Amino acid sequence: MAKLSKKQKEARAKIDRDKLYSLQEASELIKEVTNVKFDASVDLAVRLGVDPRKANQMVRGVVTLPHGTGKDVKVLALVTPDKEDEAKEAGADFVGLDEYLEKIKGGWTDVDVIITMPSVMGKLGPLGRILGPRGLMPNPKTGTVTMDVAKAVSDVKAGKIDFRVDKTGIVHAAIAKSSFDAEKIAGNAKELISTLIKLKPQAAKGVYIKSIYMSSTMSPGIQIDTKDLN
Repeated sequence: MAKLSKKQKEARAKIDRDKLYSLQEASELIKEVTNVKFDASVDLAVRLGVDPRKANQMVRGVVTLPHGTGKDVKVLALVTPDKEDEAKEAGADFVGLDEYLEKIKGGWTDVDVIITMPSVMGKLGPLGRILGPRGLMPNPKTGTVTMDVAKAVSDVKAGKIDFRVDKTGIVHAAIAKSSFDAEKIAGNAKELISTLIKLKPQAAKGVYIKSIYMSSTMSPGIQIDTKDLN
């Protein structure tokens, strides 16, 4: 096991492993234990009582974080010429169609989100093996395949993120930056958790929110009390 640095040891000492923290306490503590020189990402890992192998227990969706993600999200709009100006005005970083399809075929994926139109989806099919594993394939369920390209671009730029449960039953999401005020970190976390609760599948039995951990880049995880989500 890698040796812990002095800073990592100090960070671990501040976290009581046997304690369940409230969202507010965890948000304050995460700022204390994040010792990296860059503006670290704050992540939430929520373990759900679902079996993601069953289609009726798949949890995926989108949430607009009230305080944004703090990240400059790079957006590629794959649109027909009549929609190009609309996408550019809304703030898309890359706008076009065939030239970008060719670039992706060649392995270029230097974007965070791809937004497209229903009529273009047919052209994206062959690129599924490149885009799918990177989580970049547009999907009508997450609002990234739409005729209202401008709204989709602005939503993503404003802090709309999509999430899905992984095969182990955990939803991972980057919800803030460590430079955020603790109130904003807690507010974003609360928004994601309440969205997950609304999406509880009818087929899910027993405890739904099994555990929640908050962590930042390089920090230990802080366990949150699932009964105190206010």
